[in-house]
Amino acid sequence: MNIFLFAPSLRRGSYNKKVIRIAAQFVESLQNHQVELCEFNEFPMPMYDGDLEISQGIPEGVLKLAKKIEAADAVIISSPEYNGSIPGTFKNAIDWLSRLDPVPLARKQICLLGASPGNLGGVRGNIHARVPFHILGAFVYPDYFGVSRAHEAFDENDKFKDPKQLERLSTLLMDFLQFASRKETPFDRLNEFFDEQKDQSRPS
Repeated sequence: MNIFLFAPSLRRGSYNKKVIRIAAQFVESLQNHQVELCEFNEFPMPMYDGDLEISQGIPEGVLKLAKKIEAADAVIISSPEYNGSIPGTFKNAIDWLSRLDPVPLARKQICLLGASPGNLGGVRGNIHARVPFHILGAFVYPDYFGVSRAHEAFDENDKFKDPKQLERLSTLLMDFLQFASRKETPFDRLNEFFDEQKDQSRPS
């Protein structure tokens, strides 16, 4: 599988950049997975503006990000939480990606991670992030990994101080990759279930 990972944060010392690097190292240690980890700074883009889109088209940074997503079988994202919600940088990227046809996020398997100095580990931000992904047809993995009190969670080598954190993250990533590797999507299986129920309800 081709796995694309990034943290939608611009700050050099971002806690979420530390989380996504740890995640990438773990996935790289597994067999049969090709990993591409990118810095969000590699995809510069202005705030979405319909007039800008009409006059200049889709920015190059958006097209570059879209190609990475399109080429991936699964996407792993570690996102900050700003004021209890999705960061503006992240939402702006999603809004730009939604202007492409086809939308590169459609039917894409996505796993959300997070880190925050607060006690909830960024969970509120990633709950909000699920909404636009759902609207655009992506399949967001239901489980979640968050690092609370992130300013105290890493050592001088940007590794988790608590080995249980790595154990939790590794377990989630293993489960997600196994789930994402299936050819059928959750909705394909649901449709199959409904078809089976229809067949059983027909008079013989």
